[in-house]
Amino acid sequence: MTTLAMKMGQASSITPPGARRESRRTPRKVKQIRIDYEDPPTTTHDMAGDEGYSLASNWFTAKLAQLIIANRITPSQVAVFLYVASGQKRGTGVTSYTQQEITDALNVEVKKQPGAKAITRPTVNRAVKALCKYGWLESAGYGRIQLNVRLWFSGNSDDQRDVLGQIAANHDNDPHAFPYRIGPGDLTGQEAFDFPDLVTRPAKRDVAG
Repeated sequence: MTTLAMKMGQASSITPPGARRESRRTPRKVKQIRIDYEDPPTTTHDMAGDEGYSLASNWFTAKLAQLIIANRITPSQVAVFLYVASGQKRGTGVTSYTQQEITDALNVEVKKQPGAKAITRPTVNRAVKALCKYGWLESAGYGRIQLNVRLWFSGNSDDQRDVLGQIAANHDNDPHAFPYRIGPGDLTGQEAFDFPDLVTRPAKRDVAG
């Protein structure tokens, strides 16, 4: 077998009569190689600035809109919640705003509008207390506010899961405690939104305090 293979190799190197030998061409040099990578799934766009982005519950967003239209939540409560939600320290669900800082920040656009009524600190205080009662916020001590990260979270889903687990552990994983006591009624262990103190009376517009 070895002898046969050697003879075949020798035969293949012999140019048949009448055949032209191909000239050896000089290899072409590579001028450019381009490699394109896809953006990683965590890459964010900068359409709305560099303040960061949040994961928001579609269910909660729709429910919030319904509560506003039904006049079951005050404009000041909505404003305070959204401002606090936008100010989370990424990956924690916690903000470090004082009530005065919230008040001053919410009045930025009011100062540009002649005749507009500013929100007052007592109104912000009442709003924060109401939002804590609803289970949207919770005091985290030392002037910090813990957001219910099931509703709104600044960070990726892995961080959200970890923070949610820690908050739940702080409440002995009680399904009726913060942050689990609110949610779609068709999910096990969760209760639908209920505002017994707001059902029988229309919410007042207390933006002016």
